[in-house]
Amino acid sequence: MSDKKSIVKDAMRLTIITLVSGLLLGLVYQITLKPREAAAAKATNDAYMAVFDGASSFTPYKDFDSDKATALIKKAGYKDISITACVEAKDKSGSALGYVLTVVTKSYGGNVTFSMGIKNDGTMNGYKITDTSDTPGLGLKARDDASFYNQFKGIAVGKYTVTKSNPGDNEIQAISGATITSRAITNGVDAGFEYYKSIAGGED
Repeated sequence: MSDKKSIVKDAMRLTIITLVSGLLLGLVYQITLKPREAAAAKATNDAYMAVFDGASSFTPYKDFDSDKATALIKKAGYKDISITACVEAKDKSGSALGYVLTVVTKSYGGNVTFSMGIKNDGTMNGYKITDTSDTPGLGLKARDDASFYNQFKGIAVGKYTVTKSNPGDNEIQAISGATITSRAITNGVDAGFEYYKSIAGGED
């Protein structure tokens, strides 16, 4: 009988501990929710500013639909790539300067998420990687390698390919030892341009 009482007491203790732990976790989640949301919003805004430093504000593009955007680029031949956000970059007077797209593309280590800024004239300001699982010192160079990054500054709407040798027209020179990542970023940029053409009438 005492054994049964002991089992019941132990079960009650475990139940109480579980309930208290759950309540504490819920409390911690609620306390940290706003700071986490603020940090995420700041990271997003910082990425937008990095690719459109002349803008004063960013507003969601009213006609954007992620599913439709992704379906559009998939139809154009871009697999394993999605457009997850689109905002308009505006100056102090509220005039539109262009767009910032958030692109998710598949690379060697998994998904790579980056923002890309495109002016109204169809030229690209640059890109900013916000999330990646690629290898430090190799694929991660796409985030830090200026010589690779600078190849995208000022390029016009079009389709670009990756080369390991000296790049020609519409070619991007790959990062040494990270061709897969280089191709992932370039394909993501191409897909972004494809979507841009559908909303802004950009010319290939």
